[in-house]
Amino acid sequence: MLRKISGTIIAALLSASATSVSAVVPRVVADITPIYSLAARVMDGVGVPSLIIQHGASPHGYMLRPSAAVALEKADLVFWVAEGLTPWLKSRLETLAGKAHVIKLMGVDGVVRLSYRQGATFANHGDHQGYEKHEEHEDNQRHGDVDPHSWLDPENGKIWLDVIASELSNIDPENAGIYAQNAVVGKAEISEVAARIEGTLASVRGVNFIVFHDAYQYFEKRFGISASGSISLADASAPSPARVAKIRAKVAELGISCVFSEPQYSPGLVTSVVGDTKIRRGTIDSLGAELELGIAFYTKLLDSIAKEIVACGKD
Repeated sequence: MLRKISGTIIAALLSASATSVSAVVPRVVADITPIYSLAARVMDGVGVPSLIIQHGASPHGYMLRPSAAVALEKADLVFWVAEGLTPWLKSRLETLAGKAHVIKLMGVDGVVRLSYRQGATFANHGDHQGYEKHEEHEDNQRHGDVDPHSWLDPENGKIWLDVIASELSNIDPENAGIYAQNAVVGKAEISEVAARIEGTLASVRGVNFIVFHDAYQYFEKRFGISASGSISLADASAPSPARVAKIRAKVAELGISCVFSEPQYSPGLVTSVVGDTKIRRGTIDSLGAELELGIAFYTKLLDSIAKEIVACGKD
C-alpha cells in the first residue's frame, strides 16, 4: 500500500513538474514605454514584459542599466522601434540578446513610415523654402530618412499588437488564444481612443503651434493637425542659433498661439524662443513620462497629447 501511495505521489510530482515547464512565461523585452504597454496588453493574464529604457528617460541618449542588460541576455523576444530612435541600442542587442528573436517594429509590413521634416520650420512639408541647406544636411546626417516616432500613429499601434501576439504565439502556442484575444481587445481600445481624439482636436484644427522637438508628425498627420516648426532637431539635440532665430521669425510671422516644451528637457530653450511674449505654453510628451506605466499606458498617451494640444491651443 505504501509503495502504491509513493508511486502516486511521484507521478503527481512529475506531472506538476511537466506542467510548470509548459507554463514558463516567455521573457519579453521592449525598448520604450509605448512598446512596453502594447506588449503588456497582449501578455495580460500570462506575464509581464521588461523595459530597457527607464520610464521618463529620453531614448535618444541613454546609459543601459545592468538590470536591462540582464533582461536582454535572458530574453526570448525583444521588440524595439528602430536604430533611428536608439542608435546606441543596435550593438547592445547584437551583443546581449543573441539568444532572442529581435523584432524591429519599423520594419514590419504595413507600418506607416514618414520621412523626417527638414529645417526648423519643416520646409519640405509645406511651401516654405527659405531654410538653410546646412540644416537639412545636419538633419539627414543625424537620422537618415525615416522618422522613428511612429508609435504616435495609432494605426501602427494596432499593427504592432498583432505582430506581438503572433510572435508570442510562435514560442508559446499554449497561450496563443489569450494573446490573440488580447490583441483584439487592444485594437478596439485604440480605435475607441482615436475616435475620441478626432472630436477632441476639432476645436484646434488650423491653430499654429510649435513643438519642442519634431516627434509628433505621425500624430499630426493621423489627426489632421500640423505643427509650424520645432525648436530642436528630431533627436532633441540642442538647436543652433540660426535655428532658434528661424523659429523666432516664424512665431512672429504666423502669430503662433502656443509653444510646447517636454518634461525631459530644460524649458530654457522655449523661453529663448518666445521671450516675454504672451504666447501660451504647454507641455506634451511623446513618451508619457508623467503617466502610469501599464496596459492602458499607450491609449492614455495618445489621449493626453490631444488634451494638452487643446488646452494650450484653444482660445
